[in-house]
Amino acid sequence: MRKLYLIAGALLLPWLLSAQTLPEKKSDQYLLIGTYTKQTSEGIYVYAFNAETGEVKHISTATGVDNPSYLAIAPDKKHVYSVNEVGAERTGSVSAFTFDASTGQLQFLNKQPSGGDGPCYINTDENGSHVLVGNYAGGSLSVLPVQPDGKVGAPLQTIQHTGSSVNKKRQEQPHVHCVEFSPDHQFLYVPDLGIDKVGIYKYDPNSALLLQEANPSYAPLPPGSGPRHIIFHPKGKWAYLIHELDGKVTMFKYDTGRLTPIQNISTVPEAFKGVISGADIHISPDGKFLYVSNRGTLNNIVYYAIDQRSGKLQRKGQQAAGGKTPRNFMIDPSGHFLLVANQDSDNIVVFKRNITTGALKPTGTTIEVSMPVCLKMIPAE
Repeated sequence: MRKLYLIAGALLLPWLLSAQTLPEKKSDQYLLIGTYTKQTSEGIYVYAFNAETGEVKHISTATGVDNPSYLAIAPDKKHVYSVNEVGAERTGSVSAFTFDASTGQLQFLNKQPSGGDGPCYINTDENGSHVLVGNYAGGSLSVLPVQPDGKVGAPLQTIQHTGSSVNKKRQEQPHVHCVEFSPDHQFLYVPDLGIDKVGIYKYDPNSALLLQEANPSYAPLPPGSGPRHIIFHPKGKWAYLIHELDGKVTMFKYDTGRLTPIQNISTVPEAFKGVISGADIHISPDGKFLYVSNRGTLNNIVYYAIDQRSGKLQRKGQQAAGGKTPRNFMIDPSGHFLLVANQDSDNIVVFKRNITTGALKPTGTTIEVSMPVCLKMIPAE
């Protein structure tokens, strides 16, 4: 009997030794972090993100890029685009990078003017043939072509918004804050904080005039609301808009370009007297919950259940953001984690997400990065 044990041990030993030397499991996702480089940030940070545990590990940093505050991932997942958000003292621009999903490395390609001052939001069309950018300080939006090698060309079209609204400090002129496509990519929606409108444009990447005003050409909002970011439900029937200045969310019915307001719901407590500053908005991958971030006095994430028949929202709870000024957040593709970028406390907090109730719970994982502004993920190879 002892001889059999010795033989079995001898057979198992090579397997045990090889198991100890196996490489670690590759990350499920790469987390890309756009930042302001005004203080100690060096540019765009790349972390490996474990979708089973929520743990992270720093992989690389793309340096030498000025204020890459907002990022867009190309459809091929091999290119990344960032705004270079600078004010009127310098011309805003767009930078292009290649991304290696096997190593997590970004490589700078080129940079082009964004067509306006203070670009704060960037997006790509579904084919990756064009990059669209919203210029906050300039109150305009631009379309830039993408070359075969991934580089961006000079703007092909720039549309200048005009007007103002009732908040004289914040709405003295147009402030484009977002450029987001409809589910079928035939329309572009442009929330403008300065004029309390969501501009609506027909989009044709094969036309000489890529963007043309739709009919109607905009969806109006209450004076002083300050529309900021808009998203569409996975079913394609509804859209949701976060207001920066009054802290409300507008739910729209969506139909062939047209937005019909159905519900306005506040993200702040009744009779709230603090500073209101709505920021970001996202929907869980299963379409059952909507999340918004509040900066200002609250510094929290508020979440709502989405009625699957009507699209209307029902408030379910809130969670402290774990820092100051939750400028941006994201839900990972699995739906099990929500990550919050707290701009003014220089940290990114990872929360575990209950997919049944929508509730959030801190995992204890925090990333220390100076002035994080935008979070995106790319699958690892």
